[in-house]
Amino acid sequence: MAILPIYFDNNATTPCDPKVLETMLPFFTEHYGNAASKHHSFGWSAEAAVDIAREQVATLIGATAKEIVFTSGATEAVNLAIKGVAEMYAVKGNHIITTTVEHSAVLDTCRYLEKKGMELTYLPVDKNGQISLTDLQAAIKPTTILIAAIYANNETGTIFPIKEIGAIAKQNNILFFTDATQAVGKLPVNVITDDIDLLALSAHKLYGPKGVGALYIRRKNPRVQLQAQMLGGGHENGWRSGTLNVPGIVGLGKACALAANGLQVYAKQIQALRDKLEAGILAIPETYLNGDKLNRLSNVSNISFRYVAHQALLTSITKDIAVSSGAACASASGQPSHVLVAMGRGKQLAKSSIRFSLGMYTTDEEVAYVIKKITDVVTAIRAEGPLWQMGINNQLPDAEKWAI
Repeated sequence: MAILPIYFDNNATTPCDPKVLETMLPFFTEHYGNAASKHHSFGWSAEAAVDIAREQVATLIGATAKEIVFTSGATEAVNLAIKGVAEMYAVKGNHIITTTVEHSAVLDTCRYLEKKGMELTYLPVDKNGQISLTDLQAAIKPTTILIAAIYANNETGTIFPIKEIGAIAKQNNILFFTDATQAVGKLPVNVITDDIDLLALSAHKLYGPKGVGALYIRRKNPRVQLQAQMLGGGHENGWRSGTLNVPGIVGLGKACALAANGLQVYAKQIQALRDKLEAGILAIPETYLNGDKLNRLSNVSNISFRYVAHQALLTSITKDIAVSSGAACASASGQPSHVLVAMGRGKQLAKSSIRFSLGMYTTDEEVAYVIKKITDVVTAIRAEGPLWQMGINNQLPDAEKWAI
């Protein structure tokens, strides 16, 4: 029997692995030194722990330890990467290419730079959430200095053709940044084979603690230069000043080490559960899968429920089941998902969508419960109101908003 409430929102955050917590705890009470304190053993102990974590993070993504800069999370890493490139390479050009389905951390940073005079190109996506490589190639200008493309979408799980994007960037002598927050720990990521110059990741998406992340910055072929965004003390070789969060960094390192060892095993287990969940829910009439069915994260299923008011749907299930109607950071806006709208979904259908994101602690009993609960709730909502009957009889005045 499933124990309530059930957590199916692992793309928003994951629970901290007990092994990660166990590794972190001594650095709160016993080894509490400042990693920047170079003149005593407390500082040396903290610095040594950070060095180990830096190596663990680097190993997971195919980088070297010196290419890892620790941040407060992926959002800061995104800002450092995109703003840092824009300021450092302003002499070379002022054009950045990104996509319409990026996380808000990327889109908001790009819009900020646009207001500052940068030229931005936002590549559209098809109904599966994929960009066209032909469109990417056509968008490149002599002034293009950066391509920013998400590795795996946080809402739909759609995986971009990262290797091909990296190759295009390299052929055109353009830097390539990817927000790999949802990919690292779930997919085999290698910054060298994929020609990635900058990569952002976050600990709490891979069973580590909140409040810590990292930015990979390529050191050769090419050597990437950035303008620091946080000043004061010159920590992290001047890339990111501020006292290091040693317990968090240790936790991130341990989470990466665990992911490196269990990546493929957990991915297969989670996908089997996800596929069962998906089959059960898609058996409900007028439900639609959002995203690329083939090129998708193994733990994500984003499903739209046609002719079901989104607020009624969420209110009816969230007491028992933790899910999301979009990105966690934008869940309070009440607006339809920009990702689903960019994919061509009608606004009402985009709003009446749920992202189910499973994790390594998900059980078969939980999946069975969620299928039944969702089926019962959707059936009841449709029976209680006129929306369902009006919709299937083509009587809705705003029918285009429910476009598939």
